Amino acid sequence: MIKTAIATFLAILTSFSFLPFSPPLPKPTYHSLFLSASLSQNSSIAHHLFTLTRRPHIAGSDANSDAAAYVLSTLTSSNFHSHLVSYRAALTYPASRTLTLIPPPPDPPFTFELRQEIYAGDPYADVADEVVPTFHAYAKSGSVSGPVVYVNYGREDDYRTLDEMGVNVSSAVVLAKYGQIYRGDIVKNAEREGAIGALVYTDRKDYGGGGEDGGEWFPDGKWMPPSGVQLGSVYSGSGDPTTPGWPSTEGCERLSNEEVEKDGHVPLIPSLPISAADGERILRTIGGKVAKEDWQGSKDGPVYRVGPGPGIVNLSYFGRQAIETIQNVIGVIEGAEETDRFVILGNHRDAWTFGAVDPNSGTAALLEVAQRFSKLQKRGWKPRRTIILCNWDAEEYGLIGSTEWVEENREMLASRAVAYLNVDSAVCGPGFHASATPQLDELLKQATQQVQDPDNSSQTIYESWFGSSNSEGIGRLGGGGSDFAAFVQHIGIPSAIMSYGKGYPVYHSMYDDYIWIQKFGDPGFHRHVAVASVWGLIALWLADAKFLPFNYLSYAEELQKYANDLKLEISGKDINLTPLLKSIEELEKAATQINNQIKAIKENEGWQSIWQKDHLKVRELNDRLMMAERAFTDRDGLSGRSWYKHLVYAPPKHNKYGSKPFPGIEDAIIKAKSLNNRESWQSVQHEIWRVARVIRQASLVLTGGLT
Repeated sequence: MIKTAIATFLAILTSFSFLPFSPPLPKPTYHSLFLSASLSQNSSIAHHLFTLTRRPHIAGSDANSDAAAYVLSTLTSSNFHSHLVSYRAALTYPASRTLTLIPPPPDPPFTFELRQEIYAGDPYADVADEVVPTFHAYAKSGSVSGPVVYVNYGREDDYRTLDEMGVNVSSAVVLAKYGQIYRGDIVKNAEREGAIGALVYTDRKDYGGGGEDGGEWFPDGKWMPPSGVQLGSVYSGSGDPTTPGWPSTEGCERLSNEEVEKDGHVPLIPSLPISAADGERILRTIGGKVAKEDWQGSKDGPVYRVGPGPGIVNLSYFGRQAIETIQNVIGVIEGAEETDRFVILGNHRDAWTFGAVDPNSGTAALLEVAQRFSKLQKRGWKPRRTIILCNWDAEEYGLIGSTEWVEENREMLASRAVAYLNVDSAVCGPGFHASATPQLDELLKQATQQVQDPDNSSQTIYESWFGSSNSEGIGRLGGGGSDFAAFVQHIGIPSAIMSYGKGYPVYHSMYDDYIWIQKFGDPGFHRHVAVASVWGLIALWLADAKFLPFNYLSYAEELQKYANDLKLEISGKDINLTPLLKSIEELEKAATQINNQIKAIKENEGWQSIWQKDHLKVRELNDRLMMAERAFTDRDGLSGRSWYKHLVYAPPKHNKYGSKPFPGIEDAIIKAKSLNNRESWQSVQHEIWRVARVIRQASLVLTGGLT
């Protein structure tokens, strides 16, 4: 009643023209205004994307520095405190590469051009010579020659299938399809199986319109042209490989190339990415047994056989390593009440070529969010907590820009960061997708209930997202595929990532340009606006809410599901899950307790609490909510992978893009099933105890008391 009277009084005052000031509006009013059509602009997003993708801008290039300057200028013009943070990172580029196929007689040898073709009318033909030659970053330099073995996607299971077929890849060059697992793991798996080199090609069935639905390739359709190649890194770590765990600042300590190789994060056999056309040409020279039906390609392509040979390839790749300057762009909106609490939004800028989807659809959305925040500021809004907007560099090489920044600011972030909200490829098609640490689930649901579905004006994003029969719901952040990794997996900050669309045919190729987005990804740029709306709204709620809107009951429920799955996986083994199950019960009780404490304070608010707020109590409760995620980390990290500190979410050992809960337990189970001895199963039990301990620590943080 009293609050309503005060709000009414202020509204009356502001209606008089002689009033010399405009009192701030209630925070929910600003949040609604953020979503209004008057603040969002499809045209400005389109302009940002067009400007950012006019030239190829690989990390370390002048074009990427120009893109950084554009982002910095846009943030500065929005009246944010903005600056560049530079690092000196070890990046690699192709120096020379050749690939020659020696088919069975009487056909002569054939040398591949290894070039992506310019299409008729390509508006970017004038800068095509700036596109980096196709290569794998951090690939091993060397020349090899051997018979070819087709290994499907190059997964561990694929090699088991080959074993059953009596096919050995030792001393062979493997030919693998892109997809299913991280390309670096494709090469590492080949190395582990004894191969001397690896070729990774873009299969027409997966990317080129050669599947059941068919379709034309770009520019007439959305599919990858036959000459298209997916570039990418084969480094399986995070951050600069020469500075593991510390920032790559000027003059810092660095590992030698020999030490980097010993770390096990870079492959020790040469590799190259190749096109669908080149892959099929090689496949036609492979004999041996016919591959399984689900290993086959498009219906009008060759029959896939596994080999080895008789086709032989001579593969030569030599890379050039350079210490290059990379630039993160940082913009800060200082909080009015809790300056030392940070809500962080991030997206990377660097691209293998033009990068219209990956990543600059996200960069355009970030600048849209920034400009809307600026308009709110002009109307009197000031966030309770500090908002930091980050535009990362060298993500494509191995999450380098974000990782170096997190490593440099680790202690500050560990004590002050509320949450990290990531957008990478913001838009590549229809359908909303999001992943998060579980305490943010409700925020994602509530935000998508506030934003209209850009493809169906009769419903919200939430209704189309969860109403779909094939909805995957909210995913988790166990994979290492984007810049959230350092925040979640290294220091334990609540995080989320969101996008429209999931996967697209011209990924990491020179055809990922503005024209592809304009014609196929988001013709009206409505999906870009929608992503910006959800992203910014969640940031506003986290920045402005009196009590942080985290729900750890969701976390407890999720952990219980993982424990139930684990029961099935270790069924019949002498493993005790009781410590884990008890720790999850404790977390549920602690989450319920802190929820009740917040509810009680809200219910007891009256006239006295309006003017004499118990700031310290609110602060203390919020700190517990903020710090609980940190408790899921362990200082020693995962066994053999100490950089990964989070014991609930991290990539599995053999697929950086994968996501398995309790990764340490999962790694130990895989090893135990292989060795099947008492010692290996004791290691599984030890990992269960470790996870139980960090969950119990999270419970203690939430309750806020000492034992």
